Amino acid sequence: MKKDIEFHPVAGVKLAIAKEVIEGQTEWSVYIINHNLIELNTVMITSKGYGFIGGEQRRTSVLRHMIKELGPQSIAKIEPIDPALFALHNEFWVSYYILDQIFDKKFIFTEGSMNPANISFIPDLGLEGVLHR
Repeated sequence: MKKDIEFHPVAGVKLAIAKEVIEGQTEWSVYIINHNLIELNTVMITSKGYGFIGGEQRRTSVLRHMIKELGPQSIAKIEPIDPALFALHNEFWVSYYILDQIFDKKFIFTEGSMNPANISFIPDLGLEGVLHR
């Protein structure tokens, strides 16, 4: 049972939504950043969007990703994201193992968090975007 699993607090793992220009087109993507000095194993990420657009409730499909290993102090691109979804809350549930311990955290980029005033340079990526801590 989930209630019987001891979850430890997440430290050293961040998510970012950042933009890059590829062949003249701006593309937005979601990244996971591992600042830990140890690798993460069996990284599972579930993403979904939800909220209201034009007074109508909207939900995106739930996407699931798995990264077998994310090395120490490394970065992985999780998925591309359509800027139209920035009008919604975008939730990313991240679970991973370090050795035999499981870690689990929900990251939510709230509606409006991708506002141009919130976008800054993210040194780890060398790109502009929003870093969720």
